[in-house]
Amino acid sequence: MGMILGKISVETPKYEVVQSSADYEIRKYSPSVVAEVTYDPSQFKGNKDGGFSVLANYIGALGNPQNAKPEKIAMTAPVITKSPGSESEKIAMTAPVITKGEKNMVTMQFLLPAMYERAEEAPKPLDERVVIREEGERKYGVVKFAGVATDQVVEEKVENLKKSLERDGHKVIGEFLLARYNPPWTLPAFRTNEVMLPVQ
Repeated sequence: MGMILGKISVETPKYEVVQSSADYEIRKYSPSVVAEVTYDPSQFKGNKDGGFSVLANYIGALGNPQNAKPEKIAMTAPVITKSPGSESEKIAMTAPVITKGEKNMVTMQFLLPAMYERAEEAPKPLDERVVIREEGERKYGVVKFAGVATDQVVEEKVENLKKSLERDGHKVIGEFLLARYNPPWTLPAFRTNEVMLPVQ
């Protein structure tokens, strides 16, 4: 019942709030290890979230783990996506699921549990589409919102966040990330989403 009502009971990324305002937070995230997959949604019948099953299979969320040990890896939140059409220069992200902005290409990320401090400590994926890599310390301007993270809502949140950050003298240095903390069966009003813009 808790997940339907938005309870987040899995590990989430560690960060320090550097600055807080009415419009956003500036957060400094600790280094982490991520599993990511980059794909064209047409490979998944147009589903922009199609990479989720590839990553879920790697950690064993949908059955036997598809990694060399095989070792079940705990699910974390958020799932990060960097979507097509994200503007700015390309940069890497951690925390939720990420989608990078080559035309039509999406990158989705799972943050691996903190017990994996280096990429080589994580089990090797059997699916060559899954890439394991380290993310260093990074800083983001973040705004949190509830509901369904439709393209239109996300676009609006990103635009407002960008304006607020620039108004306050923060330099945006890359594409936005969409972080979603809840499974799809969570009631929309109880969902936790964030848009994140990397800042200097």
